Amino acid sequence: MNRTLGTNGPAVSAVGLGCMGMSGAYGQSDENESIATIERALELGHNFLDTADYYLLGHNEELISRAIAGKRDKAFLSVKTGQLVAPGPGGAMGPGPSCGHPNFLKNAIFYSLRRLKTDYIDLYTPARVDPTIPIEETIGALFDLVQQGLIRYVGLSEASAESIRKAAATHPITALQIEYSLWSRDIEIDILPTLRELGIGLVAYAPLSRGFLSGAIKSPDDLKDSRLHMPRYQGENFQKNLELVEKIKVLAAEKGCTPSQLAIAWVLAQGDDIITIPGTKRITYLEENFGSENVTLTCEDLQAIDAIMPAGIVSGTRYPERFMTALNR
Repeated sequence: MNRTLGTNGPAVSAVGLGCMGMSGAYGQSDENESIATIERALELGHNFLDTADYYLLGHNEELISRAIAGKRDKAFLSVKTGQLVAPGPGGAMGPGPSCGHPNFLKNAIFYSLRRLKTDYIDLYTPARVDPTIPIEETIGALFDLVQQGLIRYVGLSEASAESIRKAAATHPITALQIEYSLWSRDIEIDILPTLRELGIGLVAYAPLSRGFLSGAIKSPDDLKDSRLHMPRYQGENFQKNLELVEKIKVLAAEKGCTPSQLAIAWVLAQGDDIITIPGTKRITYLEENFGSENVTLTCEDLQAIDAIMPAGIVSGTRYPERFMTALNR
């Protein structure tokens, strides 16, 4: 199933593939399995592959290049940039400041093109809005890259309604990538209406709330990665949120689907202008996620889901406080 990304954008798969987890974001991964997973996605006609130049310092792009070798025309490459890295908890590398300076972007793209072994990127997106650079300058630099044929479409990520309007006045914006799921619905207030007014598509990441909505996570002990530092997975928040997931599992069983499929189908049901990019590094979960396209949610289903998980019911913020200031800027 394909959808048009924005009013005048390309046709892409309604359910794409987030590739971040293939480069150590959520524990160890097997490169051969990851490559096979990407190849399987393309084989099934799901062409939207999402990555970033900072995922393990370019490793993710190099991994994707191996998977799409000889079939570049079958892949729609979405690349984020401009997120610097810095030491995180326990000495591990984590997100640092954002950089939207035109010179940075015009330099970074050539490294991405080299790692991906391609001469163009389909959708190029600043990962965050840089508060030190007028967004008009950031978007102006991307417009130059469009004119040079190095990128086809310009995207935004985690931007406020005000920033979206400023950006769109500079150059057409094809899509906004932002977290959107049963657990993260704050964009429904002003961001989603702004996108629809301007004809910009929505790329919803983390539709499974980093695996929690799959129902597979039973205890904080099941987590061995960065999620341990996220408020939604800690203490009382974890227990309260787990109770919500248990109720979703009951609805999924009644529909004859998995909790993951129900959660992804809910995102897709919020509008034909939305695509979603659940991440996985295994073929089994990939095929399960893609099966969400076969789940039809009735008005009664949507009402039942909303009764369990109305907007704002989740306990805890998406990220630790030090990262929240970079969102919707």
